[in-house]
Amino acid sequence: MSESLPVGAKPFEFTGNAKEWFGIWIVNLLLSIVTLGIYSAWAKVRHRKYFYGNTYVEGRNFDYHATGKQILIGRLIIIGVYVLLNVLLLAVPPLGWLMLVVLIFAYPWLIVRGMLFNARMSSFSNVRFGFIGTTGRAFLVFLVYPILMTLTLFTTFPIWDRALKRFSVDNHKLGQATFKLDVNLSAFYMAFLWAIGFVVLVNVIGTLLLYFVFHDAVSPTPDGVQNLPVLILIQVLFFAAFLPAAFIYQALTRNAVYNNTTLQGGHRFASNVTAPKLLWIAVSNMVVVICTLFLMLPWAQVRIARYLADHTGLIPGGSLDDFVSQQQEAGGAFGDAYADLEGIDVGLPI
Repeated sequence: MSESLPVGAKPFEFTGNAKEWFGIWIVNLLLSIVTLGIYSAWAKVRHRKYFYGNTYVEGRNFDYHATGKQILIGRLIIIGVYVLLNVLLLAVPPLGWLMLVVLIFAYPWLIVRGMLFNARMSSFSNVRFGFIGTTGRAFLVFLVYPILMTLTLFTTFPIWDRALKRFSVDNHKLGQATFKLDVNLSAFYMAFLWAIGFVVLVNVIGTLLLYFVFHDAVSPTPDGVQNLPVLILIQVLFFAAFLPAAFIYQALTRNAVYNNTTLQGGHRFASNVTAPKLLWIAVSNMVVVICTLFLMLPWAQVRIARYLADHTGLIPGGSLDDFVSQQQEAGGAFGDAYADLEGIDVGLPI
């Protein structure tokens, strides 16, 4: 895969540095511990503001506008619902199970509200993002598709993954300009097959090597019991193959999504991350972070943010200055006072 973005692409740029982010991160960590987790809501805001604010395209940066209070309220609501559910399950089981069923069906609505909140609290060059997804579509993507995927033994995982990404991209907008993802399902299945093929190949080669190197050890003993350490080694080999496979899939699908996403006005995006580089950064980050008892976590976070920014680009369909001015005039800037009131951060993994 080429290491350079397409001709005409304006690369994203991350200007943060590990030393500066470490100072913010350590304060966030200590205050979160001292306040028994309460300050973590403000820590999340500071985290996003730093990484958003240091990500630029053509000299214009992103920003995050939520407050710690808004994040905390969302978390308190989730905790309150969880506590109430457990109390009802213990005190009035039928009512508790009924509440659980209601919450399962309310999950898509919570997803939509969370995505709405995160979009409206984010901006690019003083133009707010927006989200127009519906609960009905979220119900299909987050409940129906996963059930079907399970029933098909995860062979339809690429179908669900594409639906998930299209739900997110197609329902976001920047000011009044909408995003559109038009990517073939074959790109997701190709990435899926590459990942599965890697797992199979590694395990076939690994098993053969183990067999020839430890032939006596893997041969059954008179009582039919095989060498336990070698069997454990085979199992470790099997699961270890999934880590590189995950990055193969992530790199290929990320490129497919960005390279097929457009923003109204003729603007396009580009991505050229590679699985080997992504894997190297992730594994080396993990080793360094663990060896330093997590003190190098800020360095690892800045490192991956810079790599992803460097390998992501915007291909403008015209003047970016004109585009931003048009969106601000259309009411997409900070003048949306109601944007701070609707939606709520519920801490869901979206």
